[in-house]
Amino acid sequence: MKQDTKEQRTLFPEECLLREIARQPRLSIGIPKENTEVETRLTLTPEGVAIVTEEGHSIYIQRGAGEGMSYSDLQFSEAGAFMVDDASEVFGTDIVLKIAPPTIDELNLMQDRSSILSMLQLTNLSADCIKLMMKKKMNAIAYEFIRDEQKAFPVVSSISEIEGNTAIAVAAELMSNERGGKGLLLGGIAGITPTEVLILGAGITGSVAARTALALGAQVKIFDHDINKLRKIQHYLGQQVFTSVIQPAVLFRALATADAVIGNLRYISGSERFMVSEDLVKTMKPGAIIIDMSVDQGGCFETSECRTLKNPVYEKHGIIHYCVPNISARVARTSSMALSNIFAPILLKVGNSGGVKSAISESSGFCHGAYIFGGVLVNHLIGDYYGITSNDIGLLLAGY
Repeated sequence: MKQDTKEQRTLFPEECLLREIARQPRLSIGIPKENTEVETRLTLTPEGVAIVTEEGHSIYIQRGAGEGMSYSDLQFSEAGAFMVDDASEVFGTDIVLKIAPPTIDELNLMQDRSSILSMLQLTNLSADCIKLMMKKKMNAIAYEFIRDEQKAFPVVSSISEIEGNTAIAVAAELMSNERGGKGLLLGGIAGITPTEVLILGAGITGSVAARTALALGAQVKIFDHDINKLRKIQHYLGQQVFTSVIQPAVLFRALATADAVIGNLRYISGSERFMVSEDLVKTMKPGAIIIDMSVDQGGCFETSECRTLKNPVYEKHGIIHYCVPNISARVARTSSMALSNIFAPILLKVGNSGGVKSAISESSGFCHGAYIFGGVLVNHLIGDYYGITSNDIGLLLAGY
């Protein structure tokens, strides 16, 4: 009798734990295949999928979704994902993870009151998509807005670092004869004047681009609205470089001699808007290069046109332009690994909270990423951009 009692005492906590786990709601997550001509990244790698599925959550991935970053269907399947052919099975889940913003056709496949997590990319989204998400009472989270416990933006930071390195690689490529450039080596060697790289924006992308360009031997000039960012970039680089607040006369002279200009000013956070006019672009050296990293937010140059990775380069007024909203997709595997490191833990927290709406109410950082909550637009910057009335999410959460 005593032995039975001891066994019961030993098993009882485990049985309770199993019942408690069974009561927790499991997430149903869909990852569709992106349009590979536009986007090659995914939010989760097989390693990230394994972390999420081991907690009992279900992940449905459309076949071929990982091809753009050299991951096979078998790798995802072995990590615990369900591989499906029909996109409707992926979009029929409770939570959909995308990179590019959803289209009207994709939103029509989604359930009412479901959740979509994606990049914002205002030039690729539309007012009609916003209105349809509102009509279906969905929740929408923008990766760029999500904050961590230190109030930083983890997705922006990781992708910006990759973009800074990639921008210099693209500039070096476009300067070569093979890509229609002037045949210059980005950087410099003994006895030859180094190439000049002008960077607009002293954020993470600008800082990494400046460090990479300097390492190659280029002469770097950095402009920004914020004097504090310029101070930080001097400290980050560990050496004195040319920095200036954006003053028309100083910028005019710098543009006239630059071999490559990298635009990296961000506006969606509400910072002061600035755009280089078409007349100023005309004053640049023939064959100079413009890489606009802010084209998804309207661009830093009046001559910028939002292009895709399939056709990113065009020439205007003798200046070579490279304007895509997702330059980090050129290195899709590295970018996807960086995103997976961020979103696997986020999904576990969402699961522990009981769903996206609960996670929004419990986490201020995740809440900051929400721009539609229960069908209500809750981001005034997006509302102003599309001319749609927005509300304060704090008032909605008070009654949740």
